[in-house]
Amino acid sequence: MRKQLLALAIAGLSATALVVAPTAHAEPAGTDTTFVLTAAGGLSVSAPAAAELSAGTATNAGTLAAQLGAVTVTDLQGSLLGTWTASVTSTDFTTGDETEDETIGKANVAYWSGAPTAFTGVAVFTPGQLTGLLAEDLSASRTAFEATATVGNNSATWNPTVVVTVPSSAVVGTYSGTITHSVA
Repeated sequence: MRKQLLALAIAGLSATALVVAPTAHAEPAGTDTTFVLTAAGGLSVSAPAAAELSAGTATNAGTLAAQLGAVTVTDLQGSLLGTWTASVTSTDFTTGDETEDETIGKANVAYWSGAPTAFTGVAVFTPGQLTGLLAEDLSASRTAFEATATVGNNSATWNPTVVVTVPSSAVVGTYSGTITHSVA
């Protein structure tokens, strides 16, 4: 009889273990979350405040060439597939009273950007004039550099070369002009 009671007790425990109340599952609580990402800034360009194109002197009917210094475009617009174009212009270079013989016209000033010396971000960066063979005179505004397919913030830096062809009629003096970079 003991065996029967023991078997009955074990069977009762097994049945009790099988009749367990189901565990309740709580529904998850989701929170729809949003935020606004604003542009850190716009487009800007920086260039050297001053540059001397030669350590020596140029002679009339000659040329002088030198790098201008680092030019950088910074794009903090955070665009998706954005673009920007940096342009370059020049004034005439003059000395003294700025007479015809004291002026080297901007058509005698050539520019080539060369390859980027540095860049950040995601974009397709394209120099306006990759080599000296592609140099353009600054008698009109020229493309110095551009970026396409920008994603987020980016920047590009280049060190352009300026070549001045001095006319034979130019008089001796220190010539000054302004080369201006802009970006849009």
